[in-house]
Amino acid sequence: MAVKPNINPENIGAGLGELKSRLLFLLLAIFIYRIGTHIPVPGIDPIQLAQFFDRNENTFAGMINMFGGGALERMSILALGIVPYISASIIMQLLSAVSPQLDQLKKEGESGRRKITQYTRYGALGLATVQGAGMTVGVLSPLAYAPGVMFNVTAIISLITGAMFLMWLGEQITERGIGNGISMLIFAGIVAGFPAAIGTSLTQAYEGQISGVLLLLVAVIAVGVVAFIVYVERGQRRITVNYAKRQQGRKLYQAQASHLP
Repeated sequence: MAVKPNINPENIGAGLGELKSRLLFLLLAIFIYRIGTHIPVPGIDPIQLAQFFDRNENTFAGMINMFGGGALERMSILALGIVPYISASIIMQLLSAVSPQLDQLKKEGESGRRKITQYTRYGALGLATVQGAGMTVGVLSPLAYAPGVMFNVTAIISLITGAMFLMWLGEQITERGIGNGISMLIFAGIVAGFPAAIGTSLTQAYEGQISGVLLLLVAVIAVGVVAFIVYVERGQRRITVNYAKRQQGRKLYQAQASHLP
C-alpha cells in the first residue's frame, strides 16, 4: 500500500522564499566584493603599477591576480584576497592532528568548533599582517608616489582590513547565502576574468594569431572537464533497502523496496 507524501504548499512557498533571499544575499555579497577589488590602496602610482604587471604577467603574481579577480593587478585593498584565511585554516587542521588540546576541542561539539574558528581568525589576522607588511615593503613602496613610513602604515592597514573583510564576507555567505562562502569568493574572482579572456581569444583567432580549430578544441575540452567533474561530484551509489511485510492493526502492508543513496 503506497503512502502518499504530505505536500504542503505553504512549506514549498516558504522554502522558495528562503532560497530566493539566500540567492539575493549571495549576489549582493559578490557585487560588494567586486566593488572592493576596484578600490586601490592610497598612494599607488597607476603607471608604475601597470609597468610592474607587464613585466610579471606570466609569473606567480599573475596567477594570484587571477584568483583575486584582478584585485592584485589593480593593487586594491583586497589584494591579499582570502589567502591568509585559507592558510590559517590549513595550519589549524594540521595542528589539530598533532595537538591533543586542539583535538580535544574538536570533540567538544559546537563550543569547540567556535573556539577553533576563533583561533583560525586570529591566525588569519597574523598572516595578513605579515603578508601585508611584506607586500608593502617589497612591492608597493617602489610604486608609491611618496614612499615612506606614513605610506607603509596606510598600505599595511588597508591590506589587513581588506583581508579581514573578505574573511567576514565569506562567513556571512556561508551562513546566510548559498554554499561555502570562501569557495564562492574564489569562484567569483576567477569567473570575473572570463569575459576578457574570451574576448582576447576571439580577437587573436580573428587576427590569425591562433588557430580557430585549436580554440574550439580547447573550449570543447573545457566543457568536457567541467561536465565530468559535475558528473563525479553528483554521482551516487544506490544501496537497495527491502522492507518486509508488516501488519498494523487490521491493515497488511506489502513488502516494499527503496534505496539509500
